[in-house]
This record gives sequence, C-alpha cells and structure tokens, in this order.
Amino acid sequence: MSLFTPHYTFRAYFHLTADFLKEQGINTLLLDIDNTLAPYEQPLPDERLKAWLSSLCEAGIAVAFLSNNHSERVELFNGELGLGCRYDAHKPLTGRAKALFRSLGGTKKTTAFMGDQIFTDVCCARLCGARAFLVPPIWDRRDRGTRFKRRLERGILKRYYKKHPDQPDVREGNPITEEIREQMESEHT
Repeated sequence: MSLFTPHYTFRAYFHLTADFLKEQGINTLLLDIDNTLAPYEQPLPDERLKAWLSSLCEAGIAVAFLSNNHSERVELFNGELGLGCRYDAHKPLTGRAKALFRSLGGTKKTTAFMGDQIFTDVCCARLCGARAFLVPPIWDRRDRGTRFKRRLERGILKRYYKKHPDQPDVREGNPITEEIREQMESEHT
C-alpha cells in the first residue's frame, strides 16, 4: 500500500464509531483538529464534537489531538476537554506522533489517525505503521499551496476509489461544510 492511501474514508468525523474502532482492534485514536474536527476559525469544540469524543472515551478508546498547529490553537481547543495533545507535530514526520500514541498505551497495530490531508495525516499514520482514516476538509483554505496539494490529492483519491468503490467518497465534501454555509446564509438574511 502507498504511503498516501488511507485505510478507510469517512464523510465526517462523527461517522466513525467506537464500535467500528473496536471491530478493527483500535484502542487509540489520534485526531487532527483543523478542517478535520472544526474549521480553522472555530476556536472551541462544539457540542456535537464533545458528545462524539465522550462516546469514544466512554467506550475505552484513548483519544488525543495531533496537530501541526501551534500551542495557542491546540491548547485553547483542548482546554475544557483535557485530552492528550501534541502541537507542532511536524506531520508527516513520526517522532511526536509515535511518542503520543505510546504515551496513551497504543501500538502501531492498535492506533488509528484521522485527518483531512493525505500528505500530512495519512502519510504520518502510514509511516508510523498505524491505520489512516481520511475525511474531507470542512472549510478548506484557498491559498496557492493548499490548492496545489488538493489537486495532487484528487489523483490519489481517483485511484483509491477505483480499488475501493464501497468507501464513502470524500470528494463529495463534508456535511459540516453545508451546515456552516446554511448558518452563514441564515445570519445574512
């Protein structure tokens, strides 16, 4: 398998369940924050995310945040949750990721990563020997670098879905994006 190929795709983070993780033998889940769980502009977790995280923890899944963002962003987001976290993770480099999942009692066989980027999140998980779960970005940045990476990802995903037509297609977008658009429209009317 390629370093850039996810094991599974989900249309949104909340489609991943504790039951699915247990069926896969996963007891540790590392989560990207920005564009995976919340847009960059959302400083705190919303109620749906809190409930989802709580359901995972209650089921015995160790959950932590693994982010390339800086301490201020990650610590603010994690403040009331109090989960394990690693900021400035330098994904796809594996050193900080491995240290985090090992600190939670995970091994490469029992750990999964979830994120929205193939070249950071998926590649880091693969390099660690862990499972890689991909979700579509919630609210993608439109800078030149991000647009370039997303174009490269489209080719990888096209090949992925030829081999895995049963997987949810992340190219169709994230349902959270539509909720945000609807909320913005209602605020402007």
